[in-house]
Amino acid sequence: MSETAADETSVVADENSEMEEKEGLPSGLPDEALAGSGALAKEGPMAELIGTAPKRPMLDDVVEGPVVAVGRARVFVDLHPFGTGIIYGREYLSARETLKNVNIGDTIAAKVVGEDNEEGYIELSLREARQALIWNEAEVAAQKKTAFELPVAEANKGGLIIEWNGLPGFLPASQLAPAHYPRVPDGDKDKIFAELKKLVGTRLEVVIITANPKEQKLIFSEKGTGSPERASLVEKYHVGDTVEGIVTGATEFGVFVKLEEGLEGLVHISEMDWALVENPKTRYKPGETVKVKVIEIKDDKVSLSIKTLVDDPWKAAGAKYHKDQKVDAVVIKYNKHGALASIEEGVAGLVHVSEFGNEQELRSRLELGKVYPFTITFFEPKDRRMTLKPAV
Repeated sequence: MSETAADETSVVADENSEMEEKEGLPSGLPDEALAGSGALAKEGPMAELIGTAPKRPMLDDVVEGPVVAVGRARVFVDLHPFGTGIIYGREYLSARETLKNVNIGDTIAAKVVGEDNEEGYIELSLREARQALIWNEAEVAAQKKTAFELPVAEANKGGLIIEWNGLPGFLPASQLAPAHYPRVPDGDKDKIFAELKKLVGTRLEVVIITANPKEQKLIFSEKGTGSPERASLVEKYHVGDTVEGIVTGATEFGVFVKLEEGLEGLVHISEMDWALVENPKTRYKPGETVKVKVIEIKDDKVSLSIKTLVDDPWKAAGAKYHKDQKVDAVVIKYNKHGALASIEEGVAGLVHVSEFGNEQELRSRLELGKVYPFTITFFEPKDRRMTLKPAV
């Protein structure tokens, strides 16, 4: 770093005038600590002692030591026997929320970003240390083939973007499991991209196959993620089981429910309610306990249902309604074919656009949320199908 500690302190003071000094430098701080690397332990005359001496921290090393002083916008760390490290300036600003909770005696890990500044301190970065530790975790996970269930953040023509511990990673389309691989007969890249975009928001079980911190490269694969541990968890469940779980996330296509530690299942939007569900995120919140029914177990993945735990309203409707019957219904949604109108909770039929001059006329005559008189023109409760037309 080109700035001295004194220069940086003035910069920080200007940008953070509201910050109060937690503690001044203690008067009893050893000269060795204040002198920084000037207090290196002297080499012994014996070669064997030299060989066993601790290695001096080098640039980019992650070091650990106790906090020995906390000053205005700076923290001092004992790196015995090599001197004192300092977190200050931009590095303090980038980690100030964490450093607010640091006290003398606390042990912290930091990355060496300057071996000796003009005041003799070893310059440290808490932010870069965290990045280094995360990359180290990624390398270990890649070696152990640890499986993670992660949401897809974005898609591009080559694959998917997935975030892990704050690091963005890439899942190439070629590394997708067969169930998710975009099967486009003509290999059209735009069509492949359209298929990949459908996976945004879904959670995939993946492993890290490349973790390269120098190139900031994190690569995932969905192939071969089935673990014996997960398989043993899934074996406990059977189709038809009714269990309680905790909602862990909601997306446009459904909600994820944790059945037990290490195992989640999906309630697809079509399995949430007999009535139309516009947005799963408004129905359930993370942390909410729900009762679900297991409806499918495939490839160690569990599919769940909420609506099957209550009676199908179409069964009761079959005894109440029939073709050519006049009914009142509320318009609940427009679609490309016309409008959906509900005659009671969970029982809705299509009002086709052909009953009007055009789509604009349909929407002007049938407003969302309003009740109108209709005639049932088709009614098959077993197939949950019904069509309606405006009553004359």
